[in-house]
Amino acid sequence: MFRRREPVPFAFLAEADTFRSNVAPPPRQRSSVGQMAGRWLLGLTIVAGLVGAVVLGGPALSTPSTTQTEHSQASQGH
Repeated sequence: MFRRREPVPFAFLAEADTFRSNVAPPPRQRSSVGQMAGRWLLGLTIVAGLVGAVVLGGPALSTPSTTQTEHSQASQGH
């Protein structure tokens, strides 16, 4: 590989930090009523799904206490 012999000026990097554009970005368009309602409906659907999963999955994750007493009664009968 060969090297450059002339120095490479990097002064433009220091100037890039202070550069400001005079071009303003276009203003954001307002969301329509239908778009806002759709976002709310999507959010409510996701939250309702999570709450439903917790409500339906909670009993499945709990330890059954009634089955232990049934087994102990069955073993006493024999």
